[in-house]
Amino acid sequence: MTTSTPGTASKRNEASPAVLVLEDGRTFRGRAYGALGETFGEAVFNTGMTGYQETLTDPSYHRQVVVMTAPHIGNTGVNDEDDESRRIWVSGYVVRDPARIPSNWRSRRSLDEELAAQDVVGISGVDTRALTRHLRERGAMRVGIFSGPALKDAPDESALLERVLRAPEMKGADLSAEVATTEAYVVPAIGEKKFTVAALDLGIKGMTPHRMAERGIEVHVLPATATVEEVYAVAPDGVFLSNGPGDPATADLTVVKAVLERRTPLFGICFGNQLLGRALGFGTYKLKYGHRGINQPVQDRTTGKVEVTAHNHGFAVEAPLDRVSDTPYGRVEVSHVCLNDDVVEGLRLLDQPAFSVQYHPEAAAGPHDAAYLFDRFTSLMSTAPMEAERA
Repeated sequence: MTTSTPGTASKRNEASPAVLVLEDGRTFRGRAYGALGETFGEAVFNTGMTGYQETLTDPSYHRQVVVMTAPHIGNTGVNDEDDESRRIWVSGYVVRDPARIPSNWRSRRSLDEELAAQDVVGISGVDTRALTRHLRERGAMRVGIFSGPALKDAPDESALLERVLRAPEMKGADLSAEVATTEAYVVPAIGEKKFTVAALDLGIKGMTPHRMAERGIEVHVLPATATVEEVYAVAPDGVFLSNGPGDPATADLTVVKAVLERRTPLFGICFGNQLLGRALGFGTYKLKYGHRGINQPVQDRTTGKVEVTAHNHGFAVEAPLDRVSDTPYGRVEVSHVCLNDDVVEGLRLLDQPAFSVQYHPEAAAGPHDAAYLFDRFTSLMSTAPMEAERA
């Protein structure tokens, strides 16, 4: 990454007006933050008080304009260690009070500079509380941010709204292949190698294979388009389905169903949870405004414990909370539930080694309450051969 003179981007954009236009016509005015220009996406809000660098580089935010509810953003600048992928994926960024001077011993540049360097159009000085309340009431929707020449070229706000309405919606979007790796790569086990896992990259974050490597797992990260043959070519002890962007209704379930048919231990998170749900015969639906942040309460119904968890999802699985369901692959129960709104947050198969959660146990950034799920996955891989012998 290039390093620019501290404060350059901030001074350049300090007096540049910017406008945010929602698809229902609501408009917010502020100042340009990051790159000048125009951008479009789905307006969503993130309730995390920290971890903005990990949020920006989370591939699950592809084609989304993220509104940060925390009022002060950019305080710790940007470093070269905390990125979760190769680039910033958000389509746009909305903050209230950006830090004028970052302060952290690892900081290499300001957030404003990093956004500008990666051509991410943002807006600051916005009443993010009012914007968040609007999205909670009306739901996530398309949005545009305009500054610089893009703002000067528009005769009025109605012209800006027309451009927003031409942007594609998130429902029906097939995005995993756009963010996933195009070449397979290996994250070696840390210490003694105990297992091999084939991880399907649907938008995986870098911390996820690292958490598995810490447990002695050699992780083969495969493209989203990997075939069943390519998955089993690595002789996996287990298969992992990652997080990712887009509508799960657009995804190909061939690999997921093949893994279930072979009874290979399976663990899915976020988008992977939705794919497992659909493979089992459940539907998925779009939430009104989704769950995004690092402070979401979830109950593990298998233990009764409540976890504070990291989320980033706009779709959910439609499965019954009050009973065990019969599927072509055996009985399934809802293992985790969101305590805010009873959204399904996890699935567990009772007749074979497969489970999933709707959130991020790698927690980068976020609490570590859900780290035990990686241990649960290793336990499944440990017991699966014995179960197969008994069968």
